[in-house]
Amino acid sequence: MPDIGNLFAFEQGIAEMAVRGTVMYWGVFLLLRVAGRRDIGSLTVADMMVLLLVADAIGDAMSAGSQSLADGLTVAAVLVGWPFVVDRLQYYIPGLARLLEPRRVCLIRDGQLLLNHMRNACISRSELFAQLRLKGVANVREVHRAYLEAHGDISVITRPASLPANGSTLQE
Repeated sequence: MPDIGNLFAFEQGIAEMAVRGTVMYWGVFLLLRVAGRRDIGSLTVADMMVLLLVADAIGDAMSAGSQSLADGLTVAAVLVGWPFVVDRLQYYIPGLARLLEPRRVCLIRDGQLLLNHMRNACISRSELFAQLRLKGVANVREVHRAYLEAHGDISVITRPASLPANGSTLQE
């Protein structure tokens, strides 16, 4: 039977585990930030695969091969703690959010698709139209503004319109 005390003893030390967790958190954060938004408000199978593969790839580097539960809990606490700290810092230092979060992207202005913005955000017409239909918009001319928000959702601001009831412009 293993010695319970050894399971909870630090093998690498708190400071090393905190530094490893911090470096990996910010390294992966920057990699994902550079990769940009790929989907609209949801995780796809490919996104989940990337997350699992990244977690597996960085696991040993974060723990330095340690088998200690204390070392693992220290790294886990650091990884859970950073988002909490970053959220609080962004609240108290509003300029920090501009550095850490992507800006919203205008996709539709006054009923007109902004194709360059859509291309830059990797949003296809079919993705955009699906989101408009989900929000109850039947005609793109009803849209005053549509934005791809920093968190990946699309927000839609409609305008009162006296449009003819000649069908939807959201067909493929």
